[in-house]
Amino acid sequence: MKKNSIARLQNVRKGKTKGKSHKAAKQRLTVGLDLGDRSSRYCIMNEAAEKVREDKLPTTQVGLEATFGKMAPCRIALEVGTHSPWVSRQLEAMGHEVIVANAHRVKLITQSLKKNDRIDAEQLARLARVDPKLLSPIHHRGPEVQADLAVVRARMGLVDARTELINTARGLAKPMGQRLKRCDADNVVESLADGLSEAAQGVIRPLLKSVEALSEQIHEYDRKIAAMEKRYGETSLLKQVYGVGTLTAVTFVLTIEDQKRFEHSRDVGPYVGLTRKQRNSGGSEPELGITKAGDRLLRRLLVQAGHCVLRAGSPDCDLKAWGMTKVEAGGKKGGKRRKKKAVVAVARKLAVLLHHLWVTGEVYDPHYNRKAAAAAKAKAEAKAKAKAA
Repeated sequence: MKKNSIARLQNVRKGKTKGKSHKAAKQRLTVGLDLGDRSSRYCIMNEAAEKVREDKLPTTQVGLEATFGKMAPCRIALEVGTHSPWVSRQLEAMGHEVIVANAHRVKLITQSLKKNDRIDAEQLARLARVDPKLLSPIHHRGPEVQADLAVVRARMGLVDARTELINTARGLAKPMGQRLKRCDADNVVESLADGLSEAAQGVIRPLLKSVEALSEQIHEYDRKIAAMEKRYGETSLLKQVYGVGTLTAVTFVLTIEDQKRFEHSRDVGPYVGLTRKQRNSGGSEPELGITKAGDRLLRRLLVQAGHCVLRAGSPDCDLKAWGMTKVEAGGKKGGKRRKKKAVVAVARKLAVLLHHLWVTGEVYDPHYNRKAAAAAKAKAEAKAKAKAA
Protein backbone atom coordinates (compact mmCIF):
# COMPACT_ATOMS: atom_id res chain seq x y z
CA MET A 1 0.00 0.00 0.00
CA LYS A 2 2.82 2.37 0.91
CA LYS A 3 4.68 1.63 -2.34
CA ASN A 4 1.58 2.50 -4.37
CA SER A 5 1.13 5.77 -2.46
CA ILE A 6 4.75 6.76 -3.00
CA ALA A 7 4.49 5.82 -6.67
CA ARG A 8 1.40 8.04 -7.05
CA LEU A 9 3.27 10.86 -5.36
CA GLN A 10 6.18 10.45 -7.77
CA ASN A 11 3.80 10.48 -10.71
CA VAL A 12 2.33 13.73 -9.41
CA ARG A 13 5.81 15.29 -9.21
CA LYS A 14 6.75 14.01 -12.68
CA GLY A 15 3.54 15.24 -14.30
CA LYS A 16 2.24 11.80 -15.29
CA THR A 17 -1.27 12.54 -14.06
CA LYS A 18 -3.89 14.80 -15.58
CA GLY A 19 -6.10 17.65 -14.41
CA LYS A 20 -5.51 18.78 -10.84
CA SER A 21 -2.73 16.28 -10.39
CA HIS A 22 -0.89 17.74 -13.39
CA LYS A 23 -1.18 21.19 -11.82
CA ALA A 24 0.17 19.83 -8.54
CA ALA A 25 3.14 18.38 -10.36
CA LYS A 26 4.51 21.87 -10.90
CA GLN A 27 4.25 22.72 -7.22
CA ARG A 28 7.09 22.53 -4.75
CA LEU A 29 6.24 20.23 -1.87
CA THR A 30 7.02 20.89 1.78
CA VAL A 31 7.59 18.09 4.28
CA GLY A 32 7.35 18.20 8.06
CA LEU A 33 9.33 15.38 9.68
CA ASP A 34 8.93 14.72 13.41
CA LEU A 35 11.87 12.52 14.36
CA GLY A 36 11.47 9.73 16.88
CA ASP A 37 14.00 7.27 18.22
CA ARG A 38 12.50 4.23 16.46
CA SER A 39 10.05 5.71 13.98
CA SER A 40 9.24 9.17 12.66
CA ARG A 41 6.06 10.83 11.40
CA TYR A 42 5.99 12.94 8.26
CA CYS A 43 3.45 15.19 6.58
CA ILE A 44 3.74 16.31 2.93
CA MET A 45 1.99 19.50 1.79
CA ASN A 46 1.63 21.25 -1.52
CA GLU A 47 1.77 25.01 -2.13
CA ALA A 48 -1.96 25.31 -1.45
CA ALA A 49 -1.40 24.04 2.13
CA GLU A 50 -3.19 20.79 1.28
CA LYS A 51 -1.92 17.56 2.79
CA VAL A 52 -0.70 15.31 0.01
CA ARG A 53 0.31 12.49 2.32
CA GLU A 54 1.09 11.73 5.98
CA ASP A 55 2.56 8.52 7.36
CA LYS A 56 5.44 7.20 9.43
CA LEU A 57 8.77 5.64 8.55
CA PRO A 58 11.59 3.87 10.43
CA THR A 59 14.23 6.28 11.75
CA THR A 60 16.97 4.55 9.79
CA GLN A 61 19.03 5.32 6.71
CA VAL A 62 17.10 2.67 4.78
CA GLY A 63 13.77 4.13 5.90
CA LEU A 64 14.72 7.64 4.79
CA GLU A 65 16.05 6.41 1.46
CA ALA A 66 12.88 4.45 0.75
CA THR A 67 10.61 7.44 1.45
CA PHE A 68 12.58 10.44 0.23
CA GLY A 69 15.31 8.96 -1.99
CA LYS A 70 13.35 9.12 -5.26
CA MET A 71 11.36 12.27 -4.54
CA ALA A 72 12.12 15.41 -6.52
CA PRO A 73 13.91 18.08 -4.45
CA CYS A 74 11.60 19.55 -1.83
CA ARG A 75 11.80 21.45 1.46
CA ILE A 76 11.98 19.24 4.56
CA ALA A 77 11.67 20.66 8.07
CA LEU A 78 12.63 18.62 11.13
CA GLU A 79 13.24 19.33 14.81
CA VAL A 80 16.72 19.47 16.27
CA GLY A 81 17.49 16.39 18.34
CA THR A 82 19.66 13.32 18.75
CA HIS A 83 19.07 12.05 15.22
CA SER A 84 18.83 15.39 13.39
CA PRO A 85 22.57 15.68 12.48
CA TRP A 86 22.83 12.48 10.45
CA VAL A 87 19.26 12.71 9.14
CA SER A 88 19.80 16.26 7.83
CA ARG A 89 23.05 15.24 6.14
CA GLN A 90 21.43 12.25 4.43
CA LEU A 91 18.46 14.30 3.22
CA GLU A 92 20.74 17.04 1.89
CA ALA A 93 22.77 14.40 0.04
CA MET A 94 19.52 13.41 -1.70
CA GLY A 95 19.19 16.99 -2.99
CA HIS A 96 16.51 18.24 -0.59
CA GLU A 97 16.48 21.61 1.16
CA VAL A 98 16.64 20.78 4.87
CA ILE A 99 15.59 23.11 7.69
CA VAL A 100 16.54 22.03 11.21
CA ALA A 101 14.10 23.80 13.51
CA ASN A 102 14.92 24.92 17.03
CA ALA A 103 11.64 23.72 18.48
CA HIS A 104 12.39 25.28 21.89
CA ARG A 105 11.84 28.68 20.26
CA VAL A 106 8.66 27.70 18.42
CA LYS A 107 5.73 27.99 20.84
CA LEU A 108 3.27 26.56 18.27
CA ILE A 109 5.10 23.23 18.72
CA THR A 110 6.34 23.22 22.32
CA GLN A 111 3.27 24.80 23.95
CA SER A 112 0.54 23.29 21.81
CA LEU A 113 -2.48 22.04 23.80
CA LYS A 114 -2.81 19.14 21.36
CA LYS A 115 0.63 17.67 20.93
CA ASN A 116 1.59 14.41 19.25
CA ASP A 117 3.97 13.29 16.51
CA ARG A 118 1.41 13.60 13.72
CA ILE A 119 0.38 17.14 14.71
CA ASP A 120 4.00 18.21 15.19
CA ALA A 121 4.90 16.99 11.70
CA GLU A 122 2.00 18.97 10.24
CA GLN A 123 2.97 22.11 12.17
CA LEU A 124 6.55 21.82 10.92
CA ALA A 125 5.33 21.52 7.33
CA ARG A 126 2.98 24.50 7.61
CA LEU A 127 5.57 26.78 9.21
CA ALA A 128 8.29 25.78 6.73
CA ARG A 129 5.91 26.39 3.82
CA VAL A 130 5.10 29.94 4.98
CA ASP A 131 8.49 31.16 6.22
CA PRO A 132 11.46 29.02 7.37
CA LYS A 133 12.59 31.82 9.72
CA LEU A 134 9.57 31.04 11.92
CA LEU A 135 11.36 27.80 12.86
CA SER A 136 14.51 29.59 14.12
CA PRO A 137 16.64 27.26 11.96
CA ILE A 138 20.01 26.06 13.19
CA HIS A 139 23.07 24.78 11.34
CA HIS A 140 24.49 21.36 12.23
CA ARG A 141 28.22 20.80 12.37
CA GLY A 142 30.06 18.69 9.82
CA PRO A 143 30.63 14.98 10.56
CA GLU A 144 34.35 15.41 11.39
CA VAL A 145 33.72 18.27 13.81
CA GLN A 146 30.80 16.34 15.31
CA ALA A 147 33.08 13.35 15.97
CA ASP A 148 35.78 15.55 17.54
CA LEU A 149 33.24 17.29 19.74
CA ALA A 150 31.95 13.87 20.86
CA VAL A 151 35.43 13.19 22.30
CA VAL A 152 35.22 16.39 24.36
CA ARG A 153 31.71 15.55 25.57
CA ALA A 154 32.74 11.99 26.47
CA ARG A 155 35.58 13.37 28.59
CA MET A 156 33.22 15.73 30.37
CA GLY A 157 30.87 12.82 31.08
CA LEU A 158 33.69 10.95 32.79
CA VAL A 159 34.65 14.06 34.78
CA ASP A 160 31.07 14.40 36.05
CA ALA A 161 30.95 10.71 36.97
CA ARG A 162 34.27 11.00 38.81
CA THR A 163 33.08 14.03 40.76
CA GLU A 164 29.93 12.19 41.78
CA LEU A 165 31.91 9.18 43.04
CA ILE A 166 34.35 11.36 45.00
CA ASN A 167 31.49 13.23 46.66
CA THR A 168 29.79 9.93 47.46
CA ALA A 169 32.97 8.53 49.06
CA ARG A 170 33.50 11.64 51.19
CA GLY A 171 29.83 11.71 52.17
CA LEU A 172 29.85 8.05 53.28
CA ALA A 173 33.01 8.47 55.37
CA LYS A 174 31.72 11.33 57.53
CA PRO A 175 28.80 9.48 59.24
CA MET A 176 31.35 6.82 60.26
CA GLY A 177 33.44 9.44 62.01
CA GLN A 178 36.07 9.26 59.24
CA ARG A 179 37.30 11.85 56.78
CA LEU A 180 39.18 11.50 53.50
CA LYS A 181 42.18 13.75 52.96
CA ARG A 182 41.60 16.79 50.81
CA CYS A 183 43.28 16.69 47.39
CA ASP A 184 42.64 17.41 43.73
CA ALA A 185 40.42 15.00 41.83
CA ASP A 186 43.39 13.83 39.73
CA ASN A 187 45.17 12.73 42.93
CA VAL A 188 42.30 10.66 44.34
CA VAL A 189 43.51 7.02 44.38
CA GLU A 190 42.56 3.85 46.23
CA SER A 191 45.35 4.31 48.80
CA LEU A 192 43.55 7.45 50.03
CA ALA A 193 41.48 5.06 52.15
CA ASP A 194 44.55 3.96 54.11
CA GLY A 195 44.15 4.84 57.77
CA LEU A 196 40.36 4.56 57.77
CA SER A 197 38.57 1.98 59.87
CA GLU A 198 38.12 -1.50 58.41
CA ALA A 199 34.38 -0.94 57.98
CA ALA A 200 34.93 2.37 56.20
CA GLN A 201 37.59 0.91 53.92
CA GLY A 202 35.25 -1.91 52.90
CA VAL A 203 32.75 0.67 51.66
CA ILE A 204 35.02 3.37 50.28
CA ARG A 205 37.92 1.50 48.64
CA PRO A 206 35.81 0.21 45.70
CA LEU A 207 34.63 3.77 45.03
CA LEU A 208 38.16 5.15 45.09
CA LYS A 209 39.34 2.34 42.83
CA SER A 210 36.65 3.34 40.31
CA VAL A 211 37.72 6.98 40.62
CA GLU A 212 41.31 5.98 39.87
CA ALA A 213 40.20 4.08 36.76
CA LEU A 214 38.11 7.04 35.58
CA SER A 215 41.10 9.36 36.00
CA GLU A 216 43.16 7.13 33.70
CA GLN A 217 40.40 7.24 31.08
CA ILE A 218 40.15 11.03 31.43
CA HIS A 219 43.90 11.36 30.86
CA GLU A 220 43.52 9.24 27.72
CA TYR A 221 40.87 11.64 26.42
CA ASP A 222 43.19 14.56 27.32
CA ARG A 223 45.85 13.05 25.07
CA LYS A 224 43.31 12.72 22.24
CA ILE A 225 42.23 16.35 22.65
CA ALA A 226 45.88 17.51 22.70
CA ALA A 227 46.44 15.65 19.40
CA MET A 228 43.19 17.09 18.05
CA GLU A 229 44.38 20.62 18.82
CA LYS A 230 47.08 20.34 16.14
CA ARG A 231 44.35 20.14 13.47
CA TYR A 232 42.80 23.40 14.65
CA GLY A 233 45.58 25.98 14.54
CA GLU A 234 43.21 28.79 15.51
CA THR A 235 43.22 27.51 19.09
CA SER A 236 46.64 29.12 19.60
CA LEU A 237 45.00 32.54 19.15
CA LEU A 238 42.48 31.77 21.88
CA LYS A 239 45.03 30.40 24.33
CA GLN A 240 46.73 33.80 24.47
CA VAL A 241 44.11 34.74 27.08
CA TYR A 242 44.85 33.68 30.66
CA GLY A 243 42.39 31.03 31.87
CA VAL A 244 41.79 29.58 28.40
CA GLY A 245 43.49 26.22 28.06
CA THR A 246 43.48 23.51 25.43
CA LEU A 247 40.10 22.09 26.44
CA THR A 248 38.29 25.45 26.39
CA ALA A 249 39.97 26.58 23.15
CA VAL A 250 39.19 23.33 21.31
CA THR A 251 35.60 23.27 22.56
CA PHE A 252 35.08 26.89 21.51
CA VAL A 253 36.37 26.25 17.99
CA LEU A 254 34.41 23.01 17.58
CA THR A 255 31.16 24.48 18.92
CA ILE A 256 31.29 27.67 16.84
CA GLU A 257 32.88 25.80 13.87
CA ASP A 258 32.55 28.73 11.44
CA GLN A 259 33.65 32.08 12.90
CA LYS A 260 31.92 33.91 10.03
CA ARG A 261 28.48 32.75 11.14
CA PHE A 262 28.33 35.82 13.43
CA GLU A 263 28.25 39.28 11.91
CA HIS A 264 29.52 40.78 15.17
CA SER A 265 31.60 39.18 17.93
CA ARG A 266 29.12 40.44 20.52
CA ASP A 267 26.54 38.02 19.06
CA VAL A 268 28.48 35.10 20.58
CA GLY A 269 27.31 35.99 24.10
CA PRO A 270 23.61 35.36 23.37
CA TYR A 271 24.53 32.30 21.30
CA VAL A 272 26.06 30.52 24.31
CA GLY A 273 23.29 31.70 26.66
CA LEU A 274 25.32 34.16 28.74
CA THR A 275 23.00 37.13 28.30
CA ARG A 276 20.16 38.07 30.62
CA LYS A 277 16.57 37.08 29.97
CA GLN A 278 14.20 39.92 29.21
CA ARG A 279 10.58 40.06 30.30
CA ASN A 280 9.90 43.79 30.36
CA SER A 281 6.35 45.06 30.44
CA GLY A 282 5.43 48.72 30.72
CA GLY A 283 7.66 50.25 33.37
CA SER A 284 8.55 46.87 34.90
CA GLU A 285 12.06 45.55 34.19
CA PRO A 286 12.58 42.50 36.47
CA GLU A 287 16.17 41.30 36.99
CA LEU A 288 16.28 37.79 35.58
CA GLY A 289 18.98 35.16 35.17
CA ILE A 290 20.82 34.27 31.98
CA THR A 291 19.02 32.51 29.14
CA LYS A 292 21.26 29.38 29.25
CA ALA A 293 20.60 28.93 25.54
CA GLY A 294 23.04 27.18 23.23
CA ASP A 295 25.74 24.72 24.16
CA ARG A 296 25.86 23.88 27.87
CA LEU A 297 29.40 22.49 27.80
CA LEU A 298 30.94 25.59 26.21
CA ARG A 299 29.05 27.84 28.62
CA ARG A 300 30.34 25.79 31.54
CA LEU A 301 33.95 26.02 30.35
CA LEU A 302 33.69 29.77 29.76
CA VAL A 303 32.38 30.26 33.29
CA GLN A 304 35.29 28.21 34.64
CA ALA A 305 37.65 30.43 32.66
CA GLY A 306 35.89 33.47 34.15
CA HIS A 307 36.67 32.12 37.64
CA CYS A 308 40.34 31.80 36.64
CA VAL A 309 40.45 35.40 35.42
CA LEU A 310 38.98 36.79 38.66
CA ARG A 311 40.73 34.62 41.20
CA ALA A 312 43.38 36.09 43.51
CA GLY A 313 46.87 35.88 42.06
CA SER A 314 45.78 35.83 38.42
CA PRO A 315 47.62 38.23 36.08
CA ASP A 316 46.33 41.77 35.84
CA CYS A 317 44.40 42.56 32.66
CA ASP A 318 41.56 44.76 31.42
CA LEU A 319 39.08 41.89 31.73
CA LYS A 320 40.00 41.23 35.37
CA ALA A 321 39.87 44.94 36.25
CA TRP A 322 36.42 45.25 34.67
CA GLY A 323 35.17 42.16 36.50
CA MET A 324 36.50 43.34 39.85
CA THR A 325 34.56 46.60 39.53
CA LYS A 326 31.43 44.43 39.32
CA VAL A 327 32.47 42.45 42.40
CA GLU A 328 33.32 45.51 44.49
CA ALA A 329 30.25 47.55 43.52
CA GLY A 330 27.91 47.94 46.49
CA GLY A 331 30.40 47.29 49.27
CA LYS A 332 30.38 44.17 51.44
CA LYS A 333 26.66 43.43 51.19
CA GLY A 334 25.80 40.55 48.83
CA GLY A 335 29.44 39.92 47.96
CA LYS A 336 29.04 36.24 47.00
CA ARG A 337 26.08 36.93 44.76
CA ARG A 338 27.89 39.80 43.04
CA LYS A 339 30.94 37.55 42.55
CA LYS A 340 28.81 34.94 40.76
CA LYS A 341 27.22 37.58 38.55
CA ALA A 342 30.64 39.08 37.82
CA VAL A 343 32.02 35.67 36.79
CA VAL A 344 29.15 35.20 34.32
CA ALA A 345 29.67 38.73 32.96
CA VAL A 346 33.39 38.05 32.51
CA ALA A 347 32.56 34.74 30.77
CA ARG A 348 30.33 36.61 28.33
CA LYS A 349 33.04 39.19 27.56
CA LEU A 350 35.53 36.35 27.26
CA ALA A 351 33.37 34.67 24.60
CA VAL A 352 33.29 37.94 22.63
CA LEU A 353 37.05 38.40 23.02
CA LEU A 354 37.86 34.86 21.87
CA HIS A 355 35.73 35.24 18.76
CA HIS A 356 37.36 38.60 17.98
CA LEU A 357 40.85 37.11 18.27
CA TRP A 358 39.80 34.19 16.07
CA VAL A 359 38.38 36.46 13.35
CA THR A 360 41.14 39.07 13.33
CA GLY A 361 44.14 36.90 14.21
CA GLU A 362 45.42 39.70 16.44
CA VAL A 363 48.08 39.35 19.12
CA TYR A 364 46.28 39.65 22.45
CA ASP A 365 47.19 42.67 24.55
CA PRO A 366 45.77 42.23 28.09
CA HIS A 367 46.04 46.00 28.71
CA TYR A 368 44.72 47.21 25.37
CA ASN A 369 41.75 49.17 26.78
CA ARG A 370 43.68 51.07 29.43
CA LYS A 371 46.43 51.91 26.93
CA ALA A 372 43.83 53.20 24.50
CA ALA A 373 42.20 55.25 27.26
CA ALA A 374 45.56 56.71 28.31
CA ALA A 375 46.40 57.59 24.71
CA ALA A 376 43.02 59.27 24.22
CA LYS A 377 43.47 61.24 27.45
CA ALA A 378 46.97 62.37 26.46
CA LYS A 379 45.69 63.43 23.05
CA ALA A 380 42.85 65.44 24.62
CA GLU A 381 45.24 67.15 27.03
CA ALA A 382 47.66 68.01 24.22
CA LYS A 383 44.78 69.43 22.19
CA ALA A 384 43.62 71.53 25.16
CA LYS A 385 47.13 72.91 25.72
CA ALA A 386 47.50 73.75 22.06
CA LYS A 387 44.16 75.55 22.10
CA ALA A 388 45.10 77.48 25.25
CA ALA A 389 48.39 78.56 23.74
